[in-house]
Amino acid sequence: MKATRWIALLALAALIAAFVIFDLHQYLSLEALKAHQSSLEQWVAAQPLTAAGAFVAIYVLVTALSLPGAAVMTLVGGALFGLGWGLLLVSFASAAGATLAMLISRFFLRDWVAKRFGRQIEPIDRGIERDGAFYLFALRLVPAFPFFIINLVMGLTRIRVRTFWWVSQLGMLPGTLVYVNAGRELAQVETLGGILSPGLIGAFVLLGLFPLVARKILEWVKARRVYKGWDKPKRFDRNLVVIGAGSGGLVSAYIAAAVKAQVSLVEKNEMGGDCLNTGCVPSKTLIRSARLAADVRRAHRLGYSHASAEVDFPRVMERVQATVAEIAPHDSVERYTELGVEVFKDTATIISPWAVQVGDRTLTTRNIIVATGGRPKVPPIPGLNEMALYTSETIWNLRERPERLLVIGGGLIGCELAQAFQRLGCTVLQIQRGDRLLPSEDPEVSELVIASMREDGVEVLLRHDPQGFHRVDGVQQVTLRDLQTDQCLTRDFDAVLVATGRASNTDGFGAQTLDLALRDDGTLETDDYLATRFPNIYAVGDVTGPYQLTHAASHQAWYAAVNALFGPFKRFRVDYRVLPHAIFTDPEIARVGLSETEANARNIAYELTRYELSELDRAIAEDARTGFVKVLTVPGKDRILGVTIVGEHAGELIAEYVLAMKHNLGLNKVLGTVHSYPTMAEANKYAAGNWKKAHAPEGLLRWVARFHRWRLD
Repeated sequence: MKATRWIALLALAALIAAFVIFDLHQYLSLEALKAHQSSLEQWVAAQPLTAAGAFVAIYVLVTALSLPGAAVMTLVGGALFGLGWGLLLVSFASAAGATLAMLISRFFLRDWVAKRFGRQIEPIDRGIERDGAFYLFALRLVPAFPFFIINLVMGLTRIRVRTFWWVSQLGMLPGTLVYVNAGRELAQVETLGGILSPGLIGAFVLLGLFPLVARKILEWVKARRVYKGWDKPKRFDRNLVVIGAGSGGLVSAYIAAAVKAQVSLVEKNEMGGDCLNTGCVPSKTLIRSARLAADVRRAHRLGYSHASAEVDFPRVMERVQATVAEIAPHDSVERYTELGVEVFKDTATIISPWAVQVGDRTLTTRNIIVATGGRPKVPPIPGLNEMALYTSETIWNLRERPERLLVIGGGLIGCELAQAFQRLGCTVLQIQRGDRLLPSEDPEVSELVIASMREDGVEVLLRHDPQGFHRVDGVQQVTLRDLQTDQCLTRDFDAVLVATGRASNTDGFGAQTLDLALRDDGTLETDDYLATRFPNIYAVGDVTGPYQLTHAASHQAWYAAVNALFGPFKRFRVDYRVLPHAIFTDPEIARVGLSETEANARNIAYELTRYELSELDRAIAEDARTGFVKVLTVPGKDRILGVTIVGEHAGELIAEYVLAMKHNLGLNKVLGTVHSYPTMAEANKYAAGNWKKAHAPEGLLRWVARFHRWRLD
C-alpha cells in the first residue's frame, strides 16, 4: 500500500476511533435529539446559516464514514429546518456523503478485490456499465436496503462517480422526504422503525421496481425504433431460420428442432462448415499421420535398433478426405431432415428482420440466427497472390508434396500444420513477425513448442516480416526483413501456406441491408445475449467471435437458440467463464481459465501449483516426459482460476479441470477422486497433491506428531 493510502487509512481509523472512544453516538440517538430539541431550535433561529452549515458538515461526515446516525440526522433536518429547507439540506448532504463513502470504498478496497476476485468482478462491472443506473436507482428507492452497504458495494464497481451521485440524489429523495416530514412531528416519533410502516415499505418496494420496469419499457421503445420502416408479417411460416451449417448453425438448428420449433437451415457450401471440411477434422487426421512418422524416427528411444516407414504423401492426403467423408453423415442434409429441420442448399439473404430470401422463395420467420463463419486472412504482401498460395482451406487440395514449404504465421494453425508437414517430409520454414510462437499462451509454453518443432527440423524465424514475393528463373522467392537488425534476406520455396488469422464472413447475407453493426475487428456486433441491433436476429461462431473455436460456436448456439425461441419469457447471457481450448502441436497444449500471462496483465493475484510430467509413471513408460500441469488458484483458497496443461493428451486431460471449474469444485475434490494407475490423468491428481502439500496445516501436524510419539510410550 502506498504511503498516501496509509496516511488516509490512519486518518480514517482515527476519526472512527474518536467516534467510538468519545461515545459520540449518544448525540445521534433519538432520545438525545428529543432532549436537546429546544436548544437546537433556538440556535437555528439565532444563527440559521451557521447552523445549516454545521448540520450539512456533520451529516456528510457521518454518511461518508458509514457511521450510525444518518436516519436520526434526517429527522433533525425536518425538526430544525422544516420540510422545505430540511429536505433540501438533507438531500444534498446525503448524496455528497454517500458519494464520499463510495469513493473511500473504491480507494481502499477496489484494487484488493480486483486482484483476488477479478474474474467475478468483470461481469459485474459490465452489468454496472450497462444497467448500473437502473439498479442503483431501484435500490435507493427502497429504504429497507441499508444505504451505507450500497455505498460500499458500489465503490467496488466501476460505476462513474457522476452517475452514482445524481442517481443517489434522485433515488433517495422519496425516503428522505418521509423522514424529514416525520422530523417535523418529532415528539410523536417513538422509534425509527415506526416511521416506516409495512404499507409504506411495500409502496417503496413497488416504487423500486419502477426503474426495472422502465428499463423494459425503454427496451421496447428502442426495439420499436429499430424496426421502424420495416413491415412485420401478420403470421410467420417458421420460428427460426439459421444461416450457415457450420458448428454454430448446426447446433442452433438441432436445439430448435429438439424443442419442436419450425426451423429452416440454409447453407450455400458444404454442410459441416470449416470444422468438418477444412479445419478440425482434416487437420487432426493429418496430424495423426504425421505423428506416426515422428514416432518411427524416434523408435530408438523405445528400444528399436532399426525402424523405417516411407511417407506416401498422396495417400496421406487421400486419407484426410476419406476421414472427412466418413464423418460427413453426422452433419448431412439427410440427418438434419430426419431431425425435423428444413434444409436448403442455397444462398440466403436477409431482406427484412423477419424474412430471408432463399433462391426464389421468401421465408418468413420470427427469429434469425447468423452463423456464416469466417475465412482465412491473406495479407496484402506484394507478389503473394502470384505464388503457389495455400490457406487452411485450400491446403487439403495438395497431392504432391512440396519439398520446401513456407509457412507464414505463428498461431495455432501455423504451428500445427508447420510441424505436421515437416514430419511428412517437407522442409518447412516458418515465419513469425512476433518474438515467439503462440503468443496467446505463456512464454514457457511457447518455448517448449518451438524447441519441439526445431527438433523435428522446422526452421523457425522469429521477428521476421515478409516484404515481397517474386520469381527468379521460375523459382519462387520471398524477401524477409529481420525486425531486429533491419537486414533483408531472400529464401526459396515451392509452396506458401498463409496462416495469419481469420476474418468474419459478414458479406453476402444482407447485413448491410439491415445496417448490422460491425466491431473494430470486423466481427458482427452482438450484445450479451448474442443479439444484433435487432432483438430477433442473433449471431454465433466466427462471424461474431470472440473465440474462433468449434466448441465456442456450439456453446453460443445454445444461448442464441434458447434466447430466440423463448426470449419473451427468459433470456440468458452467454457465459464464457469456463471455455477450454487445445492446440494439437507436439507437445499438445490445453488451457481453461486464466493463464499466468493474463493474470499478471489483469493484476489478479494467484498461487501457482505445478507438476512435471517427467515425474509421472505413465509418462515415463510412454516416453512422454515433456510437459507439465500448471494450476492457478485464489491465494489461500481452494478455488481454481485457470489451468494450463502441456504434454501428451493435454486436450483430454483438461476436461477434468473444466468440469471442476464449471461446478466450483476445488483441488481437494480432484485429489479425492480415484484415478486409474498408471494413466496420464494421474497428473491432475498429483498437481492437486502438490497444492495440498503447500497448504498443509503445519501447526496441527506438529500436534499430531506429538500424539503419535505419546502413543509409542
